[in-house]
Amino acid sequence: MKTMTRVFALVAMLAAVTVPGMAGDNEKPSYDRNAAEQNLLIGLASDNLGLRESCAFMLGEIGSQKAVVPLMAMLHDGIETSRIVAALSLSRIGDARGVYAVKQAAKFDTSERVQKLAAWYYNQYAVPGSFEFVAKEDAGNSDEMAVR
Repeated sequence: MKTMTRVFALVAMLAAVTVPGMAGDNEKPSYDRNAAEQNLLIGLASDNLGLRESCAFMLGEIGSQKAVVPLMAMLHDGIETSRIVAALSLSRIGDARGVYAVKQAAKFDTSERVQKLAAWYYNQYAVPGSFEFVAKEDAGNSDEMAVR
């Protein structure tokens, strides 16, 4: 009986200590959007590929209008993954210049993968229903392709 009392007391003590500390966990952290946007724009110009692509993605997530021109330049980068991230971010931002650049990438990019994903992003975020996707059989592997 003493053991049960001690266990109950320990649980009650832990609950009393942890519950008040958790009360503020539901609050959203505040941040300076302009400072964050500026830092992401600086990261977009980095030589570090991972940093550059992460910043491009986050700029799309926050809908940065200031990032449209640098992201359009990234869309013409020689690196396939950078072009894909730029297409996603430009589609998410929704600026007419960027959306047009994504549409052109979906039609004319040298990489079939970039074309397909640019068309998908354009279809999902910019102009739904603009590209038709059909199944394409290729050596037993089914893959979706955009019909232009």
